[in-house]
Amino acid sequence: MKSRFAPSPTGYLHIGSARTALFAWLWAKKHDSKFVLRIEDTDKERSTQNSVDAILQGIDWLGLSYDEGPIYQSDRLERYKEVISQLLDEGKAYYCECTKERLEEMRAAQIVSGEKPKYDGCCRDKKLKSGVVRFLNPETGNVTFNDYVKGKIEIANSELDDLIVTRSDGSPTYNLTVVVDDHDMKIECVIRGDDHINNTPKQINLYEALNWNIPRFAHVPLILDADGSRLSKRHGAINLMLYRDEGFLPKALLNYIVRLGWSHGDQEIFSVDEMINLFELQNINKSPASFNPEKLDWINQSYIKTTEINELVSELVWHLNRFSIDLSDGPDIKEVVEVLRDRSKSLVDMVQNCVMFYHDFEDFDSDLAQKYFHLESRLVLDDLFVNLNTLEQWTAKHIHEVIQDICERRNIGFGKVGQPFRLAISGDGKAGSIDKSAELVGKKRVLLRLKMAIDWIDSLSS
Repeated sequence: MKSRFAPSPTGYLHIGSARTALFAWLWAKKHDSKFVLRIEDTDKERSTQNSVDAILQGIDWLGLSYDEGPIYQSDRLERYKEVISQLLDEGKAYYCECTKERLEEMRAAQIVSGEKPKYDGCCRDKKLKSGVVRFLNPETGNVTFNDYVKGKIEIANSELDDLIVTRSDGSPTYNLTVVVDDHDMKIECVIRGDDHINNTPKQINLYEALNWNIPRFAHVPLILDADGSRLSKRHGAINLMLYRDEGFLPKALLNYIVRLGWSHGDQEIFSVDEMINLFELQNINKSPASFNPEKLDWINQSYIKTTEINELVSELVWHLNRFSIDLSDGPDIKEVVEVLRDRSKSLVDMVQNCVMFYHDFEDFDSDLAQKYFHLESRLVLDDLFVNLNTLEQWTAKHIHEVIQDICERRNIGFGKVGQPFRLAISGDGKAGSIDKSAELVGKKRVLLRLKMAIDWIDSLSS
């Protein structure tokens, strides 16, 4: 038993295709089966190496490891020719030389007369030796199949075209290659978007013409914007790797994707193992899913709060390098991550908040400085400088005691000390827990920044 993900390398991997890959991967893991990655690159004009690279990078980043592949259709052209020759030899396919102009006129006439547009079989009995190759579709009877998601589907053969299986240049078409590949690769379950559902009856007829076993099908509904429109680039229809760039954890994105059209009660957060154990194709909704960026943000933040520290740091490293954060002059990054994780919406957010622990700054946020740096706070900052300078144990506990003592001696609230102190050590006021942040910034840097804040205030009155 196998499932497969078979993208066409004519673009990047996006949310919709990633969800298809995830569903196929989960099905394989659920059934202790194999997951096959196949690159359907027979469209020479539109397929690009950049798209192949983007697909492989996205699958790897999501952690959807494949057991077989990547298998490229472009390496299997001889096999397709072999099957096409078999169909021709057995009278199950024929050459067609109808021109584009004739086909357009034919379809226009059919539309005018209220008929369903389809090829009229003009070349069926001409015994031609060149042109495109068409599959001889049965004219009577019905195609019936049970879809895991859609249920029973039935269509009359009279509604179907004699589909083209080979183009005039000799290259095979999608409907032929997908059938050959799924048969040769022993794919038991074909999971794909429901935009393919109209192709399925034609493909089933091809399976039967070749006396091959027919796989099971699961056609997954589309993903739409929250307003019901087609998914836009503003939301999910973007290169999946942009989610990495924006600081999403791959497992958080997987968790979000799996909930687009699939559910298990009211549960929102799933580990990968839970996804595998609970996933059933029959529980996929028949109607389209809606993309909700706020929900994705919430799930990502939940994962940042709960992911094991070593794994979280490992994911953060790529962003640290991207923003050129040098960890050699500062605290243990694990300690910093523990401080920042509860208030970081993304890994990018976390990296930006990391800067104060490893790099000095030259100025303060001007609006916050005008608000918190004044003559009254100068006295507080001076108290902090003097008392912290003599502090022998540089810990959050002892720093907190210094702040508390200043509050009591001056009979002021914690905020009167904490707000200017936070701005002084961070430059932008985003220091979080002030005592723990000061501990991690380090005594030398804290004193230098306090002096810098005092000098800033003095410069106003000079």
